Amino acid sequence: MVFQEREDMFQNFFDNRSSLIIQYANGDISKREFLEYNFDIVQNMNVKPFSRIDSYEKGMYNYQYYNALAKYYNMLAKDARRSEEHKKYYTYYKNKGTQYYEDKDRATLELLKYLNFANMEAYFIQVESKYLQDKLYEIVLLDYEEAIFHSKSLWLLQILKEKGIFVEGMRTSLIDEYINERY
Repeated sequence: MVFQEREDMFQNFFDNRSSLIIQYANGDISKREFLEYNFDIVQNMNVKPFSRIDSYEKGMYNYQYYNALAKYYNMLAKDARRSEEHKKYYTYYKNKGTQYYEDKDRATLELLKYLNFANMEAYFIQVESKYLQDKLYEIVLLDYEEAIFHSKSLWLLQILKEKGIFVEGMRTSLIDEYINERY
C-alpha cells in the first residue's frame, strides 16, 4: 500500500512538472507563473525532501523541491527590493533563497552520486545576465527526459571536473529561452 502511494505521488509530481513545462514552452504561462506554480506544487504535495536518495525519482524530487523554493524566495526578494513598504523583507527572502540554492546543489550531488556520474554532461552556458556570465553551468542527465539542472556552485563544478563530466567551452542551454527570460 505505501509503495503504491509513493509511486502515485511521484507520478503526480512528474505529471504536474511536465504539464508546467509544456504550458511554459507553449507561451500559456509566463516564467513568473511557472515559478509560482512550481512552488505551489511542492507546497501542496506536503512531502519534505528525502533524506536518502535511492531512486532517480527521489533525487529529482529533492532537486525540484529546493529549486522551486530557491527561485520563489529570490523572486520575493526582488519584489521586496522594488517596493518601499516591503524593503525590510529583502534580506530575509534573499537569505532563504540562498540557503535553498545551497540545498539544491547538495541534492544535485546526491542524485549524481546515485547515478554513479554516468551518462551525463555539464558545461557553461551562454546567458544574457552579466551577473551569471561565466558562472552558470548546465548539467544534463542523458538517460532521462526533462532532467536539466543548473548551478553556479564552485564546489560542485570542481566535483564535475574531477569526475570528467564537465566539458570545457560555452554552449547554448537546452532551455535557453527559459534561462534568459527575466521574471
